[in-house]
Amino acid sequence: MYVWSKRLVIGLLAAFGLLLVLFVIEGQTGASGLKMHTIRWITLNYAGLALWVFVWMIDQARVRGRNVWLWLPPFLFAPLPTLMAFVLFLQRPMKT
Repeated sequence: MYVWSKRLVIGLLAAFGLLLVLFVIEGQTGASGLKMHTIRWITLNYAGLALWVFVWMIDQARVRGRNVWLWLPPFLFAPLPTLMAFVLFLQRPMKT
């Protein structure tokens, strides 16, 4: 689990924030080429992936004896940044 560096996570978070701002600005124009069917499939896949990732977080927290339910509220609003913070949190040395 020690494969994530802080520099990588900070870079990914910055890229996520930049893309989010770009999508919000671009989405306000109202011109979308996606059909409703495609949007529903993308939403369904995203929800399934988010559920799968949270189950993985439950497993990782259980193995390390941590409480994962404190991470649920931020995960519902921002899954990717919360996942990255969770991974960094689990990398901290365990107190014996």
